[in-house]
Amino acid sequence: MSKSTNGSLIADARPDNWVDRFAPAFMKPYLKLARFDRPIGAWLLLFPCWWGQGLAELQAGHEALNLWYLLLFAIGAFVMRGAGCTWNDIIDRDYDARVARTALRPIPSGQVTARQAFLFAICLSLSGFLVLIQFNIFTIWLGIASLGLVAVYPFSKRFTYWPQIVLGLTFNWGALVGWAAIHGEFSLVSLLLYAGCVCWTIGYDTIYAHQDKEDDALLGLKSTALHFGAHTQYWLILFYGASIALWLAAALIAGADPLLYLAIIVISGHFVWQIITLDTENSGNCLARFKSNSTVGWLFFLGLLSDIVLR
Repeated sequence: MSKSTNGSLIADARPDNWVDRFAPAFMKPYLKLARFDRPIGAWLLLFPCWWGQGLAELQAGHEALNLWYLLLFAIGAFVMRGAGCTWNDIIDRDYDARVARTALRPIPSGQVTARQAFLFAICLSLSGFLVLIQFNIFTIWLGIASLGLVAVYPFSKRFTYWPQIVLGLTFNWGALVGWAAIHGEFSLVSLLLYAGCVCWTIGYDTIYAHQDKEDDALLGLKSTALHFGAHTQYWLILFYGASIALWLAAALIAGADPLLYLAIIVISGHFVWQIITLDTENSGNCLARFKSNSTVGWLFFLGLLSDIVLR
């Protein structure tokens, strides 16, 4: 496991991350609880929000994206990802202490107590609520409804080999919220986008979970990585293929122009690369392919943006 010179660098974090380099000492444990030293998860939470907003504005015929909404979603994604991760660490603290990759997290390493972490999660959640109330009433209640999934997710790996489904349902709620922020309701487009994003998350989080499969097996925890085992690549073809099909359907119904379709085709190629180069026995390989999903997020978003601007 990688460590910084003071032994505090958490696995998955870049050695040059800004929290370890620049943050005041008293803030570091809390910033790490919120994963600000490892922001990939916040980006993966944010992209479905932006996609939902973008598809909604595309269908509505807008000539530009609402920049204020983009900013609100960005703030909301980072603080609510932080709240969710803190809650997850509180629930999993005993397990994390027994796994090399997670033993240096703030709670199991003793830098923060569970009570302090809980109060921090409340503060982050209140910040997220202040963001949420900037939208219409339907969107506010829709955002609040996601909290049930957030609360349940940490327990799912104790009872099912499919916790990635629960994570997918939770992590991509923003696809529905982004659409609702513009239209104030659900639609077939938003549901197709959401379903595609859920399949995407099952795929990339299965790759991520392969890093912990030996420890999970010893601790009695479950994951799709353990369930799929040596057949992981075939399952990735299924879930990534479903993502592409559902996203294409959403784009078609929303009335997208060629650049979004082109972006989705390029994403297909990226998925192929992930699958054929994946080595599930190599943690570094798994982490790199997991993190590469930020490329998927940007490709889809830039395809949407290009369609809207050029239209």
